[in-house]
Amino acid sequence: MQDLQVQCFVKRNYHPAFTSDTMPRLLYVSRRLFSDRAHPRLLHAHPDFVEVLLVEEGSARFLIGETAYDVQAGDLLIFNSGVVHDELSNTPFASSCIAVGGLRLPGLRENALAAEDASPVYPVGEELPDLRTLYQLIYRYLSEDRPDCEVFCHRLMLALLDRALTISGSVSLRAPANPEPASLGKQVQDYIDRHYSEPLTLQQIGQALHVSPYYLAHVFKEASGYSPRQYLLRRRIGEAQNLLISTDLPISRIAEMVGYDTQNYFDQQFSKHTGMAPRKFRQSFQAGGREGPAGGE
Repeated sequence: MQDLQVQCFVKRNYHPAFTSDTMPRLLYVSRRLFSDRAHPRLLHAHPDFVEVLLVEEGSARFLIGETAYDVQAGDLLIFNSGVVHDELSNTPFASSCIAVGGLRLPGLRENALAAEDASPVYPVGEELPDLRTLYQLIYRYLSEDRPDCEVFCHRLMLALLDRALTISGSVSLRAPANPEPASLGKQVQDYIDRHYSEPLTLQQIGQALHVSPYYLAHVFKEASGYSPRQYLLRRRIGEAQNLLISTDLPISRIAEMVGYDTQNYFDQQFSKHTGMAPRKFRQSFQAGGREGPAGGE
């Protein structure tokens, strides 16, 4: 005969990861459905918050920093603030993502959930259904604007972050798809990230780094999968996507901010790389009822 009442006691002392002095803030949640019609987010970074993305279905290939990773359903991706990331493949996948600001953890810089030298990709194993439920609850309550949903979703975010800390600290780091990133490749990436809004040529990068333009292009291609020119274009469009989602700036001003002399040429490049015009891209997020930036998927 089964017991009619069962209690589970806390067996160990514990210390909460977050206190009133280190309380993070949920900024947004986003979902991506399993569809080959989803428009990818190109090269971009978030300077003041961290994103935590759960791959729920399918598989994909991401560039995170200067390293490429093959990810699949059940992988948790951590994008620390300031880390450039990009989708390298066009295969359909489903994911959920939260953005968290004001994150302060011992031993890590502000708005970082993983160490700088750690892998940003972690398999969650049997925790996938529970994590998926946390993401879905946050999304449902915020999208339906239920009473006091912000407070409830804040608590769900803390639960999700606690699980992410446990998962990232208790599993073996996954080997990256490109395990030998070149130091010169990293230098090229950093230089483009700092100067993408300026007129930039391969010769200028070579002069700044004191290396042959042809050699640095070869090394960078081997490390990232992109030529320097491709990376520059995707970096500009990715930052434009951020600005279109998170600001009300005129499109002409956004074009200038990411390095384009004319809005017409910017419109052409944006449509070519994302499959829709800048104005339509902005409207697609407004129509979805989302405020602020979208997820990093």
